[in-house]
Amino acid sequence: MIQIENLVKRYGDLLALDHLNLRVDEGEIYGLLGPNGSGKTTAISCLLSLLKYDKGSIRIFGEEMRPDNYKIKQQIGIVLQNVAVFDELTVYENIDCFCGLYVKNKEERRRLVDEAVEFVGLEGYTKMRPKKLSGGLLRRLNIACGIAHKPRLIIMDEPTVAVDPQSRNRILEGIQELNRQGSTIIYTSHYMEEVEQICTKIAIIDHGRKIAEGTKEELKQMIKTGETVTIEAVMLNEEQLQMIKELPHVFDISYESQTLTVRCTTAKHNLIRILDTLKKQETVFGRVYSELPTLNDVFLEITGKQLRD
Repeated sequence: MIQIENLVKRYGDLLALDHLNLRVDEGEIYGLLGPNGSGKTTAISCLLSLLKYDKGSIRIFGEEMRPDNYKIKQQIGIVLQNVAVFDELTVYENIDCFCGLYVKNKEERRRLVDEAVEFVGLEGYTKMRPKKLSGGLLRRLNIACGIAHKPRLIIMDEPTVAVDPQSRNRILEGIQELNRQGSTIIYTSHYMEEVEQICTKIAIIDHGRKIAEGTKEELKQMIKTGETVTIEAVMLNEEQLQMIKELPHVFDISYESQTLTVRCTTAKHNLIRILDTLKKQETVFGRVYSELPTLNDVFLEITGKQLRD
């Protein structure tokens, strides 16, 4: 559905996109991850032909994407991080206005707007203005405006920022339902658990290049971390920390605020070896838990950065 090849974009001396290559197949929920400044926003702007790039090609639905290719643009829906609605219009009027950019037939548009209102759960709020809505309801309105015309491709840029858990769950369930109904979705988020929950394929980009791509299971197999052991309320000295660091399959430890975090490669009995070492030293500790690698571990190990760096 989308083919980006050798995309280059410069801002003066800054190389924002460095021969970026991405392919999104029809029917995917494609997660696009990267630290701030990695090139995500630039890539999306180029994809939508909102920004001119220096080199490369972009094809959507098998056709070259150009600023004047309205046939392609009519099949795309956009839900941006910053809510973009009209405060002077009601909820219903906002959705109708945005849908009207793509659908001119009034009867068809009325049906689509009604379906969008029901889809995001705004039936009881259609006559209200955006300023009267809570943050979660405003996000739902933003989504309804972007998807009312039933686009074939939907680009969602952090649609759950600053919403309550109930609204977030509803939005994520809605995204999966849109995908089941036939929409292909490009999804960016700073919440790793969201990406892990809904995305069928994930790409990590940094410094304008794709550095990893695959399903969440495939990405986890690319990294060294196989298990992370965390031990709270434990008092350790340098000698004890060194003993734990020298245990088999341990490759990284951190100790801060009386919390020990030990990262291990995939092996049996990592937790038992660590606890046995502490018990032999008669060390008292509090809560202990072990976790398999998460998408956050993948991101941190591959980029060397936290997502919000």
